Amino acid sequence: MRITATLAALVLLALAALPLRGAMAADTIEDGYFTTDDGARIHYLHEGGGAAPALVLIPGWTLTASLWREQLEHFSGDHRVIAIDSRSQGESSIMQTGNTPERRAQDLHELVASLHVDRFVLVGWSQGAQDVAAYVQQFGTGSLAGVAFVDSPVSAGTNELDIRKAFSKAILSGLSAYAKQPADYSAGMVRSIFKQPHPAAEVDAVIAQAQHTPPTVGTAMLVSDIFGADRRPALQKIDRPAWVIASANSPLLDAQKEMATAIRGAHLVVVPNAGHAVFVDDPQTFDKALGDLLTASDSARSR
Repeated sequence: MRITATLAALVLLALAALPLRGAMAADTIEDGYFTTDDGARIHYLHEGGGAAPALVLIPGWTLTASLWREQLEHFSGDHRVIAIDSRSQGESSIMQTGNTPERRAQDLHELVASLHVDRFVLVGWSQGAQDVAAYVQQFGTGSLAGVAFVDSPVSAGTNELDIRKAFSKAILSGLSAYAKQPADYSAGMVRSIFKQPHPAAEVDAVIAQAQHTPPTVGTAMLVSDIFGADRRPALQKIDRPAWVIASANSPLLDAQKEMATAIRGAHLVVVPNAGHAVFVDDPQTFDKALGDLLTASDSARSR
């Protein structure tokens, strides 16, 4: 009896250590690693081997593939699903160079080629939205079955300083706070992305993941993400089904609505009861939207 109780306790501790919504997928999701042409070792999670298109998921600033575990589990029955730790995040190499959307798009291009993924739906959340735009700008849409921008507009580069003054000021003030107290800033940032309650142990695990990125690298990332380039021209190149999935609570909701109108035929989904991490707070609504995008991508190919 004592041995059984001890084993049960160990199992509970192991589950508590998993990232948000990771418990149900823990036994089936696999880890993979890939080395880019500039020496970055990229970690990714993958599951499934269904029919094309594959589903490729990009996380936000300093965060990791593990936040996508619900989607890895949900969609892997019919699709190959790949979630990436972007360079300098999670279990991927910490790199002193290339911490830009443009280089991360190159990493993605090399990764999908190495995995022999010929056609995929590309989903970018937060910082990942910049990576989607950078990918389209550099590599076009030939391999894309569809795209999704999740709770972030595409950056206007230094024009942000004039277009969204309050937002730009908040980013710069935040970077100052991050430089002074990186651990506190990361913890506050992670807690702020959720509107719904989640177990404290799971949130703490996400905070620990975010703090893996050195503050100097994290600062370089964010500056490049928001002010590094005007990526809006990439929106005009999108000729595949496109979804903009936004939190109703986003301070940049209007900007996301404008972005949706700038993409031919884009579909806007506003999720009412979720924070910035919409796919964690309300996975049912998010997965429905992403499923609709996958269906649209299949329909578009058959026409």
